[in-house]
Amino acid sequence: MLLVGLTGSIGVGKSFVGSVLAELGCRVLDADDTAREVVAPGSAALNDVVAQFGTEILQNDGTLDRSKLGSLVFGDADKRAVLNSILHPYIIARQDQRLREWETEDPRGIAVVDAALMIESGGYKRFDKLIVAYCSPEVQLKRVMARKNLSREEAESRIGAQMSQEEKKKFADYLIDTSDGFDAARQRTAEVYGELTNELRRRNQSAADG
Repeated sequence: MLLVGLTGSIGVGKSFVGSVLAELGCRVLDADDTAREVVAPGSAALNDVVAQFGTEILQNDGTLDRSKLGSLVFGDADKRAVLNSILHPYIIARQDQRLREWETEDPRGIAVVDAALMIESGGYKRFDKLIVAYCSPEVQLKRVMARKNLSREEAESRIGAQMSQEEKKKFADYLIDTSDGFDAARQRTAEVYGELTNELRRRNQSAADG
């Protein structure tokens, strides 16, 4: 199985790229879904987060209040780093478990993990190939403002809290520019999928020859 990482900054259309890859036949795992799984009530990850940040981040039913936790850590780089250091090992372990299951079911397929902080966490090193989705700064700002109903200053703050797009692009095997909208992004994603299937075919042939 070819293991592919998909990443990109806030507002660049990364999730759309992931959805197209899924339509084309890839198995796609969203790190946000995994993050929600690992902090289920009673989980070790949730217990560790509560031990660090207090019971006020819990809702009345014992589930994690994600918005309250987000407001607590978003403007504080140190707290955000602590939270990531707690959650990333659990998230990566769960992803790896799912990838092993997929490998057993479909050893000649393509698995994609969609994660915003893949480069920052070092998790990208686990993958055979890395796709970075990006767009122009102007388009990114407009999308973040529209999607989150934020002011320009709030949107700029959220964008500035992440690794820059230019820095992320340096790690990419494949780049997908979403600046010109869905149709162009879909076409480029299909091109990348074609390259991934060619890479998988080469690897399978090499293994057969060996």
